[in-house]
Amino acid sequence: MKITVTKGDIASVECDLLALPFSSTELKNEAAKTLSALGIDLQVLKDFRAEAGEVVVLYGVSHKCSALRVALLGIGEGKSLDDWRKAAVSFAARSVAMKIENVAVDCSGIEAFAVSTGQSVATLATAFVEGCFTGSYRFDDLKSGKLDKKPSDQKSKGIVELLFRVDSGAVEESEKGVAEGAIIGSCQKMAKDLVNLPGSHLQAEDLAKAAEESGKKYGYDVTVFHKKEIEALGMGGLLAVNKGSHYPPTFIILDYKPKGKVKSVVALVGKGVTFDSGGISLKPSENMGEMKSDMSGAASVLGAVEAAARLGLPLHIIGLIPATDNMPGATAQQPGDVITTYSGITVEVGNTDAEGRLILADALTYGTEKYKPDVIIDIATLTGACIVALGYAVAGFFSNNDKLADEIYQAGEQSGEKVWRLPLWDLYDEQIKSDVADVNNTGGRGAGTITAAKFLEKFIDGHKNWAHIDIAGPSFSPKSAGKVSGGTGFGVSLLLEVLKKRV
Repeated sequence: MKITVTKGDIASVECDLLALPFSSTELKNEAAKTLSALGIDLQVLKDFRAEAGEVVVLYGVSHKCSALRVALLGIGEGKSLDDWRKAAVSFAARSVAMKIENVAVDCSGIEAFAVSTGQSVATLATAFVEGCFTGSYRFDDLKSGKLDKKPSDQKSKGIVELLFRVDSGAVEESEKGVAEGAIIGSCQKMAKDLVNLPGSHLQAEDLAKAAEESGKKYGYDVTVFHKKEIEALGMGGLLAVNKGSHYPPTFIILDYKPKGKVKSVVALVGKGVTFDSGGISLKPSENMGEMKSDMSGAASVLGAVEAAARLGLPLHIIGLIPATDNMPGATAQQPGDVITTYSGITVEVGNTDAEGRLILADALTYGTEKYKPDVIIDIATLTGACIVALGYAVAGFFSNNDKLADEIYQAGEQSGEKVWRLPLWDLYDEQIKSDVADVNNTGGRGAGTITAAKFLEKFIDGHKNWAHIDIAGPSFSPKSAGKVSGGTGFGVSLLLEVLKKRV
């Protein structure tokens, strides 16, 4: 997507679809004047309420307007960054549905909107561009096109060009924001593409190759440990989950160091289960295909590290991705097995479908021991219980540090990837006690999200600045009528916002 900031006159903007954003207040006070200047009949305002994300497309606009079509775009009361982002998503989605490739948005009111929302012009520009990437995203890489009657040159390419029109005083800040939005949007796209690839196209070694390509392109180091090296390290959790697989595991280390002074060392750990059948504790067959998304945590860590590198953040960032699939082969681990993790802690496997915490355990200990980070955050599609608690829109999170917890919560509010803190009380330890090992990997039906976090807490070696984010709900959008399904890229923007707060 080519994005250009311009200060040209609205009427002279040439595009296939021009968006005119209005808040409910502007609809009353400014809309008539704006439409009249463009020669548009004011009767169209009768069908427009300026609700956040509302789009009304107008055809047959006058010769006073160079755009082929105009869209009235609602931004609600004009006081919310979420409403602004929602408007961008809706506008982009409508453009793609209409197979329109060249679009523009009139953001002449962006400075006033910045004041009303308490945000900077750059932040608003970033959010709008990011929203356009989200709304225009489609995953069709695996479609052959043989059932499509239209020639390939008639197929929609999505939004090819976006013109961002602002007043002269907002050009510099808008250009800054647009550039950042394009980086975040493209990193989210990369994460979504990885999540949407099925197990037949993405295994642990494929994930490692994607990381290596990103590191080579954007200037950070990538180290990949293969099975023999993982065995030498004694990563019993990762090896146990991999036992039933036809494919070998990998342990991927992303290492971004800025050129200048380092302000902080941050370790990000992402769960990379490329397909989760549940193992011997087999999942129900219904919707099991969605379990290709069980590496969403890994994808969001990769996306966040790439974005940080491209933005040149003055942080030393370590990304740790343990990767494997979880299959019920003849050699698979069994319920009741006892394994020894990298930390030396022994684990009774109560359920082979609680595999994510086993591979994260090894990565958390390794990251804490090897890099001694100031902060360590893991992110994973860990428990269905989190979906029961918070639904599909919000992630649950835990932290043993109140300051870090507040940073993550505020990052969620700012990025639009919302999170809610759950307790880490010691009373939940009782549920994961084992009679034959140091700990059990399951704690029964009740408080499943919490007992999973309590399990992970045992593998950080007493680190005082740790957080765990459970993205089981918002990482993947189930298929439903009128809704684009698949990977959402949730976590990329959230983690990046956390990193930016430490600059």
